[in-house]
Amino acid sequence: MTSIRTSIVRTSFSTLKKLTLTAALIISCTAVHASEQHKNVNIIPTWKQTLTQAKGETVYFNAWGGSQEINDYLLWANTQLQHRYGVTLKQVKVTDIAETTQRLLAEKTAGKNSGGSVDMVWINGENFRSMKQNGLLYGPFTQQLPNWKYVDKSLPIDKDFSEPTQGLEAPWGVGQLVFIYDPETLKHPPKSFKALLALAQEHPGKISYPKPPEFHGTSFLKAALLELTTDKKALYQPLALPKDQALFDRVTAPLWHYLDQLHKVAWHQGKQFPSGSAETIQLLDDQQLLLAITFNPNAAAAAIANGNLTDKAKTYAFSAGALTNIHFLAIPWNANAKAGALVAINFLLSPEAQARKADTNLWGDPTILTPQAFKQLPAAYNKPNFTPYPSIAEPNPTWLAAIEHQWQLRYGN
Repeated sequence: MTSIRTSIVRTSFSTLKKLTLTAALIISCTAVHASEQHKNVNIIPTWKQTLTQAKGETVYFNAWGGSQEINDYLLWANTQLQHRYGVTLKQVKVTDIAETTQRLLAEKTAGKNSGGSVDMVWINGENFRSMKQNGLLYGPFTQQLPNWKYVDKSLPIDKDFSEPTQGLEAPWGVGQLVFIYDPETLKHPPKSFKALLALAQEHPGKISYPKPPEFHGTSFLKAALLELTTDKKALYQPLALPKDQALFDRVTAPLWHYLDQLHKVAWHQGKQFPSGSAETIQLLDDQQLLLAITFNPNAAAAAIANGNLTDKAKTYAFSAGALTNIHFLAIPWNANAKAGALVAINFLLSPEAQARKADTNLWGDPTILTPQAFKQLPAAYNKPNFTPYPSIAEPNPTWLAAIEHQWQLRYGN
């Protein structure tokens, strides 16, 4: 602008020439910028266009494969998607979604920005944070889904373990860390971790928890730490090691002291641990344990329906509440079948699919839809009827790996 003002003192012809050139340059630069910006804008198709594009696609869905009930549910979903939309949902069973995160990171490093091996993924927590920070997710996409209108927006769906979701993942179900017991063998179940230790000391060999880093085992550690530590606030802030090692040691010290005492009187003296929630339920049914642990408040009813527990078994949460999170569905940035994945996720958010998922005779995973969403279903459907326990928010995911690592150093062998 200064050069233009200076040029005004020159001849009018020169001024006009330079102003003309300047205007042309501005227009040219603006056009180039607009062109480059247009390349980076996701052109959102109509839902009808998405359905057309999705027809014939196969969606490779990376999901935990450790539950037969869940696997059967996904087989049903595949049948429905094929029949209604011509979309095939193929479950790729994984033991830990961190494996999928590493695969996607490898594809990103190799520059494979299309035709990826993963079309849809079941995630939350640290895996979401890692995928988001490394640019591995497609979106935002949730507002495109017709069934988004049924989602209960009062649930904590806008954050995943304190990480903003920003439309990069769609909520699928609610998880709460709860316990299962048989009233005939345990009349007064413990209502806190301190009471749990007292019970273990009174009944040696009858209390345990899954071995970390198995999800339920790590959740047990986080829930115990939230009760025992004197600095809960620190657990909701990012942890950066080794810089914050002193903070980590101070905050987690009560947990290690607690576990040192618990393991002395635990099942197999803390030298062996159940492999997961399903094994704790089996050990409860075999009367080897007094408590089973699950992240599904409907797990007891589902286990009873499947003949895996006595029909007197009950589920409960500690007095302070239950560690709570939402589990989500997401689409990788390089998915080969993005349209098919959008159609699959939209179907899994439908009242029909959510009601079936919440049915304790089938899976029993609590719904993320509003109660009003199910009024349109035929009377034959079992309408979800679940009131969540008071919730305790998940700690910042940066604490997860540090806690698991320290547990392995202390008790892993």
